[in-house]
Amino acid sequence: MRIEWLGLGAALGRVLGEALAALTDLPPFDTSAMDGWAVAGPGPWRIRDGGGILAGHGAPAPLPDGEAVRIATGARIPAEATAVIRSEHAHADEAKGLLHAQRSVSQGQDIRPRGQECRSGEALLPAGTVVTPAVLGLAAAAGYDELPVRARPRVDVLVLGDELLTAGLPHDGLIRDALGPMIGPWVHALGAEVTPPQRLGDDAEALWKALTGSEADLIVTTGGTAAGPVDHVHRVLDRIGAELLVDGVAVRPGHPMLLARLPSDGPWLVGLPGNPLAAVSGLLTLAGPLLGGLAGRTPGDPYRVAVRDDVHGHPHDTRLVPVVHRASGEPGTAGGAEHVVPLHYNGPAMLRGIAAADGLAVVEPGGVRSGTEVEILDLPWASATPWTEGCFT
Repeated sequence: MRIEWLGLGAALGRVLGEALAALTDLPPFDTSAMDGWAVAGPGPWRIRDGGGILAGHGAPAPLPDGEAVRIATGARIPAEATAVIRSEHAHADEAKGLLHAQRSVSQGQDIRPRGQECRSGEALLPAGTVVTPAVLGLAAAAGYDELPVRARPRVDVLVLGDELLTAGLPHDGLIRDALGPMIGPWVHALGAEVTPPQRLGDDAEALWKALTGSEADLIVTTGGTAAGPVDHVHRVLDRIGAELLVDGVAVRPGHPMLLARLPSDGPWLVGLPGNPLAAVSGLLTLAGPLLGGLAGRTPGDPYRVAVRDDVHGHPHDTRLVPVVHRASGEPGTAGGAEHVVPLHYNGPAMLRGIAAADGLAVVEPGGVRSGTEVEILDLPWASATPWTEGCFT
């Protein structure tokens, strides 16, 4: 686990790498919780001459028993003061120089005592907490200029396949590379630092050099995970001595995805299938959870939503189908009952469906009928909150 110290703004959206303890009492001194009058002892009180007490100033003079002085919200409470009376609950008799309370006054009323929220050294937040705007506010109040956060995982992307074009129209058996432009930004949206994709073609030696020379935390390869004549990923991993942890899954599309760990605590490797929607399946089910663990994030609880329309399933494997959330608009429902609509163009080589989707529905073998609740895998940009956008760019 790598930890780096970042300024408060730069830490937004990251995960705390260490527990956060207060660097000061909060509040650091007794303060007024309201605009009004600081008073000492029982009333009525003599109004002290010389103006009031404002926030941002040093310790005021002590307040003798029986006296009152104007005070602003956040200002330091003078020594010997026993309460603060809100302006709207007090009457100042200027002619007699006396202050009268219009309601009963209790000891310590509207005074925030020093250390009310926390004491210096007190634990505030555990390691693993996501740095939200509220966390930034608490950290600043508690004395922090920088925060210790988990470093973003470093990811190398290796694009395999001699048949791939990087520009122009398909021709002569060559097709455009859809994964190279997609994988880097997708992994970046998952909170990682990504190097520009390396295009290796179907070259086993080039793949071996790229894997053994990588300094990344995770390597993502595209294509080459099956058993064809130019599918070199398994053979190269075996040559390196990598530990193969996942070698194919009972999911369609995405069946030939794999997960491995290179020797000597080397990088993790997620091998994505070459078909685009199959690769998306691997990104969501292997790369995403792994990157979340490397970044110290706690996975969210799975949730289920009713699917509109029957969805055909695979006879034996789980199927992932692009969906979009919709509200039914049925009368009597608050905004309409939510459901998901399965999208067309959901074949393993297609991206048209996932480009319009905000999630994938997990469809059990055999399929589901309309109205059945299914688990939903959110796409990273669909589940991101606005304040996290800065950490994805």
